[in-house]
This record gives sequence, C-alpha cells and structure tokens, in this order.
Amino acid sequence: MLEPQPATLQEHFAELTDPRVDRGKLHLLLDILVIALCAVICGADTWVEMAAYGRAKEEGLKQFLLLPNGIPSHDTFGRVLARLKPEELQRSFLNWMQAVSELTHGEVVAIEGKTLRRSFDRAAGKGAIHMVSAWATANRLVLGQQQVDEKSNEITAIPALLRLLELEGCIVTIDAMGCQKEIARTIVEQGADYVLALKGNQGSIHHEVELFFTGARQHEFWNIPYSFHHTVDGEHGRIEERRYWLVSELAWLEEARRGRACGALV
Repeated sequence: MLEPQPATLQEHFAELTDPRVDRGKLHLLLDILVIALCAVICGADTWVEMAAYGRAKEEGLKQFLLLPNGIPSHDTFGRVLARLKPEELQRSFLNWMQAVSELTHGEVVAIEGKTLRRSFDRAAGKGAIHMVSAWATANRLVLGQQQVDEKSNEITAIPALLRLLELEGCIVTIDAMGCQKEIARTIVEQGADYVLALKGNQGSIHHEVELFFTGARQHEFWNIPYSFHHTVDGEHGRIEERRYWLVSELAWLEEARRGRACGALV
C-alpha cells in the first residue's frame, strides 16, 4: 500500500488571495512565495537579498517553478508580499509547516515571547513589535507565531497561538508569564500536556508550593509519594547541577485553598 504523499506548496498556498490585478501580473504568486521562502531559509532578510538569491539560483529554480518572466525584482517581492492578507498567509504557512514536520508523541513545544529588533517606528509613534512563537524542540522549527497587540500582552496572545496548532500528544512549556488558568485550559482542550513555570507573580499559590516543598524536603518526603531526578551538565567552563522533586498528589493544595477561603470568612 502506497504511503500518502505530503501536500505540495501549491496545494497549501492555493487559497491565498493574489492582491494584484490581472494586467499587472508578470510573475506567478507561487513563484514569488517559493523564492522568498527559500531565500529566508538561506538567511535572506531583505527584498534585495531575496531577488539576489533568485538570480543566483535561477537555473535550479526553473526545475520546479515556471518563472515565465524570470526572477522578480526586489520591488516586486516587497510590493506583493506586503499586500498579502496576513491571516491567509499565516494559515497557509502553518498548514504547510505541520505537513512537512512530524510531531511525534511527547514532542516538546516551547512557547516564548520575543521583541523584534529594530521593529519600532518613532516617526509613526509605533512601539516595537512583540511576538509569541511556538518552537518544536525536536524538529527545531517554529510552528507558528502570534503578534501581541499593543494594548494587550502575552497572556492574551498565547491562547490565540495555541488554537492555531495541532498539539495532540505534545508537551507545551511556557515560562511564568503563561501560568494562567485560561492558557492551561486551552492546552488541555488541544489534547496536550503542559509544564508551566511558577514564580512570585502568582502570589499565594507560589508561596504555598514553596512552603510544601520546603517542609517535605525537611522531613525527607515522609508519607508523600514523589519521584526524584538529578542531572549534572558542564560546558563553557561552568558546571550545572540540578535536582528535581516531582509530586503528582495535589490534595494538599486544595486543602490550602479551602483554608484560605475559611480564613476570609472568619
């Protein structure tokens, strides 16, 4: 029985709306997209570099692209790509990435926020662009990105990004910013598990967890089911030693919450 073949770029980007009028189409939209993607993968980050890449690789590109009028100019790359609908492009790109990458069971997907360098525009009164990205650690590729609204923060952008992804069977990791009920609920709804960092920004629950593990370690986890993991790593002249205590029985946390509620009623 033949294995199903992955969908081609043309199939994944077929729904993209071409922003140009027919009389101005010297180059096929798919040709422009493929050259731009290949150029970016090879390190290009400007329209001029995309066009230069296309000219340097023109003979090879002709083997799978039509290129009826040769390689587009840098102005064409800039004009066409800037006018594409961002939502359509992101949806098509994510579908393609998920088709060419294999998310195996237990794949770790790291969610991280970054501010794009030199993305601010003082003249227009616009601040720097901040993005949250989903990084597949085993496949070493970005699965998707979501821009953080200027009037919002990562807490609202992360659930929107998670809903775009196929996460069933994966483990999602996020730093302390993502330790929110809505984010945890979204991950579970997507069929994934999560590892969320817990720091002082979570107030009472951070204090309760800290007290629990301090007391448990002092009494050598007497009558508390737990597991332990120890690692030692060394590079760049530095040795890192880490100890992990894992507890899956969380009845003590519910008791602490009930205690807080009772205290508030007294």
